[in-house]
Amino acid sequence: MPTLLIVHHTPSPNCQALFEAVVAGATTDEIEGVRVVRRAALAATASDVLAADGLLLGTPANLGYMSGALKHFFDQIYYPCLDTTQGRPFGYYVHGGNDVTGAVRGIETITTGLGWRPAAEAVKVTGEPSRADTEACWELGAVLAAGLTE
Repeated sequence: MPTLLIVHHTPSPNCQALFEAVVAGATTDEIEGVRVVRRAALAATASDVLAADGLLLGTPANLGYMSGALKHFFDQIYYPCLDTTQGRPFGYYVHGGNDVTGAVRGIETITTGLGWRPAAEAVKVTGEPSRADTEACWELGAVLAAGLTE
């Protein structure tokens, strides 16, 4: 059974709303045969990544960059996963108070270095998440999970 690994840093109610929407989309009854594993960014390991067939990342934008927790995740898994995970499908969402540019640039730089393949459009949210934002996160989770069944 294919595995979707959701690695997230969820320190605020706004990030929690986006995370819950992603999980709801990934675990919808309409998609069968995909195991969804959720790991906090500080708890996720290279073994988790190596066991996953696809990845979904979530982070706040902090001080113009991804959270330190997600950066720590990347630091821990980069070399152990570099050769083995080339081509893995991934997606991500980012929440910021007013700008997510630096966080997006950081995630895209690292995932390009890992050779991961974008499987869905990133969800970029500033301010309080709207219904459209949570629906986009639901869709992100569903697209990543459904893509693993093909």
